[in-house]
Amino acid sequence: MDAFYASVEQRDDPSLRGLPVAVGGSAERGVVAAASYEARVFGVRSAMPSVTARRRCPALVFVKPRFDVYKAVSAQIRAIFAEHTDIIEPLSLDEAYLDVTQNKQAIASATAIAQDIRRRIREETGLTASAGVSYNKFLAKLASDHRKPDGLFVVTPAMGERFVETLPVARFHGVGPATAAKMEHLGIRTGADLKAQSLGFLQERFGKIGPYYYGISRGLDERPVRANRIRKSVGAENTFSADLHTEHEMREALGPIIDKVWRHCETAGTRGRTVTLKVKYADFRQITRAQSSPAPVASRADIERAAFRLLADLPADPRGVRLLGVTLSALEEGREGERTDEPAQFALPL
Repeated sequence: MDAFYASVEQRDDPSLRGLPVAVGGSAERGVVAAASYEARVFGVRSAMPSVTARRRCPALVFVKPRFDVYKAVSAQIRAIFAEHTDIIEPLSLDEAYLDVTQNKQAIASATAIAQDIRRRIREETGLTASAGVSYNKFLAKLASDHRKPDGLFVVTPAMGERFVETLPVARFHGVGPATAAKMEHLGIRTGADLKAQSLGFLQERFGKIGPYYYGISRGLDERPVRANRIRKSVGAENTFSADLHTEHEMREALGPIIDKVWRHCETAGTRGRTVTLKVKYADFRQITRAQSSPAPVASRADIERAAFRLLADLPADPRGVRLLGVTLSALEEGREGERTDEPAQFALPL
């Protein structure tokens, strides 16, 4: 979907149309959850501090998020997808992969299916969507971003490898800012630069994800579209109205965050083996620390113990902490009888 949250707000409130809109909190500690295309012209992006967004675009209009509405619209869109295929892998409320190799309406052309889905979305929701059509997930994702907003782009097998060569690696799904910076340091700026590296070089520099980079630089991606993709992590975080300066304050602030994570685990019946603590300091410098245990955590107390242990090992910073987050990953389904009163044994990072 194109600027999904912001587009929903502009659809529902005609006075916002044509204006630079940010969905999120406008307060000093707020963060932009989504930005309209009119706002993006000024460099406003999601996850940007609201004060920075306001500085870049003084006329920016902030709107409080309405996640219940976004979920309802997402369900409408998902129903349209389901008329064509059951092989749908959601990435978020506003994005999904579809495998239409054997689609329900026996339409031979994936491009025709994409055109029909985009038309139906516009008719039923009043919103625009962009689609990428290709022979694997990596290229379909790249293609979906290539003609935004309200675009459709097709990458055929004949053009796949050449298409990848021309693009900056920072645009590749799976290459985040830190990896892009590392690649830049190694002289890898484009798909062609990435393709020039040997498999051994990429494995040595990037570990187990090296073969993935080797493949996508050649337009190859063997990942299937997973209709029931297993969630790999669950997390929660909070940005505070005032910076925290003492470990006691941070422990107190972590309580409700851990409650949210554990509540999800209890509801979904999942457990995880790795606890990650996220800390953002007052100067927006961010670090994460993690601990893993050989067995899934058995209780909320296990998560708390791990988070507090990680917190105690953090370097002190007189400027304070503006955000804390906790994530539980390496998830698996809970099993009857697996709970124990013994605390999980976590491996300390060395």
